[in-house]
Amino acid sequence: MNKINCNKCIYYYITWDKINPKGCKFFKFKSKQMPSIIVLKSSGNPCKAFIEKK
Repeated sequence: MNKINCNKCIYYYITWDKINPKGCKFFKFKSKQMPSIIVLKSSGNPCKAFIEKK
């Protein structure tokens, strides 16, 4: 299984929130960890929303 790099995803963004600095626009959440890790932990599947930035 390939590791998903959120930094290369169109939905990834950096928030102004010091506690939860990493965000996902597709799933509409912020976290301390990379969004792809949260998605994998909660669903058991790798992120299906990943679209690489051009």
